[in-house]
Parts: sequence; C-alpha cells; structure tokens
Amino acid sequence: MGEGVEVWRGSVAMWECDAMGHLNVGFYVARSMEGLTALAAALGMEGAFAADARSTLIVREQHIRFLREARPHAALTMTGGVVEIGESEARLLFLLRHRSGELCASFQTVVAHATARDGRPFPWPARVLQRAAALSVQVPAEAAARSVSLAPVTTEASLARAEALGLERTALGAVSAADCDIFGRMKTEQMMARISSGIPHFLGGQRPAADHLAPRAGGAALEYRLVHLEWPRAGDRVELRSGASGGDARFRRLTHWLLDPDSGKAWGVAEAIAVSFDLETRKMIPLSDEALAAANSRVIPNLSL
Repeated sequence: MGEGVEVWRGSVAMWECDAMGHLNVGFYVARSMEGLTALAAALGMEGAFAADARSTLIVREQHIRFLREARPHAALTMTGGVVEIGESEARLLFLLRHRSGELCASFQTVVAHATARDGRPFPWPARVLQRAAALSVQVPAEAAARSVSLAPVTTEASLARAEALGLERTALGAVSAADCDIFGRMKTEQMMARISSGIPHFLGGQRPAADHLAPRAGGAALEYRLVHLEWPRAGDRVELRSGASGGDARFRRLTHWLLDPDSGKAWGVAEAIAVSFDLETRKMIPLSDEALAAANSRVIPNLSL
C-alpha cells in the first residue's frame, strides 16, 4: 500500500472562513472535489470533468472527519488514493494535511464511473483498474468512521415524512447555474453549503454550552456522512429539514434531509457529529446538565438517514 499522490495544494483565505474563524465546511468539500479531478487524471481519466467528457466520476457519498482546524492563511496539501474498486464504483481517500504534516481532514469518497451527460454507471476501463492498483491506499485509523455508520442506506426521507416527524425547515432556496457543474448537476459541495447555511436556524441563534462559557461558545463539526440520492439542476428548488437524532454531553448527532419541495422527494441525506467549543481556547465544551436536558428534549426518536 502506498501513500497516494498529491492532488491539491493551497491555503485558507479569510473569506472562506465562517463565524467560528475557521474554514467553512463547504470549502472543505470543494477542495476534495478539486482533488477528485486530479486523482481522476492520475487514474487515466484526464478531462473527466471537461465539457466534452464522455465519462466522468459522480460522487455517491462522502464520509468526512474534521480533525484539526484550518484557520486563515493555513498552508494545506492533499493526497489521494484508491481504497477499493469494484465493477463501476470505487471508494477513494483524500487526506488534507497542514504544512506540519498533521491531518486536518479526511474524505472517503464513493464515486461511480458514469456517462457524463445522463449519469449512467458502466464498468471501469482496463487502464483505470491497472492504475488503481498502483494508487492503492489504506484508511488510517485517524480517518476511519468513528461515530457514524457507513452501512448501506435505505432512506425514509421525504417531505411528507419530514412533516410527520416535525423536522424543522432550516434552509430553502433554488439551484442556480453557478451552483451546477459542467454537466448541469448541482455541485457536490453545494449540499454541504446548504447544510452549513441552515445551522443557525436549527440552533435558533443559540449554541448549547455550559452557561458560564456561553458568551464565548462556538461550534464545530467533527464528522459527516453525506449521501447523494438525486441531482438537482438549475431551476430546481431545495429545502433542508433538520433534526437532532441523539448525542451526549460531549457531542450532538444531527440529521439533515435535503428535499425537493415540489415533488417531495429527497435529493440527499446527511448525518453530522457536532460539538460546542470555546472560541478562546479552541477546545470542546461539554454541555452542562441543564443544557444537556434542553438538547435531549429536541431529539426526534428513530430519526435516521
């Protein structure tokens, strides 16, 4: 097993950071998509994301671990490799590291080899299979799934089910041409961006924290699983419904359904592990007994992807 190939190098801009002072989760995913373009080229699929491509890679799902903050001006590099490959799908690994070598974030990205325009999966060519063997990597323990399951998903998400469960509407909008890739499908990072945009509505302007630390309390995601079910196109509408699905004094588990408000179908689903943390010390804040009781009162039993 090798270490993969470098697929991205850059830094963090001020405008890419959120109110917590660190890189917004949507830009993490955007970097992983740049890395995917480079890894596709290393696999012999140069031009897989170009306008005249006949075949491409479509992201089915991502598992993300956020391990260390990336703050403004941080220098970052990313490597990519192949964890496993089947007939028409593959699990790829991207590791985003600080200049020190410490792991900043990891992405296990499941992709389908598909026709560029209609997204129809078909088998990998021999050249890709040959190069995939040379780019084989293992998932390090620090990047492995910890608090979310990677088991196959059979979703129950729909607008009708969201209404029945009382899931809060946390984002609502429409997909623009700028939100879409060269093939007209909503960009992968847009799902994460919509979730991130909806979090303040879910929290109602408040973050659960120890009472004496509340004025300097922020929040951070530690782990995510994003599953794409359908692909919105320009002009389609999107609605995010969110709910608490568990947790303890250290972390909260949140479930998000990205829905089509017109048809009621699900565009995608996500699960997140989030914590409160001290904006001065940059360390996690356990919930007080009172805050934990309040957080648990919002948990929706049996809410899942």
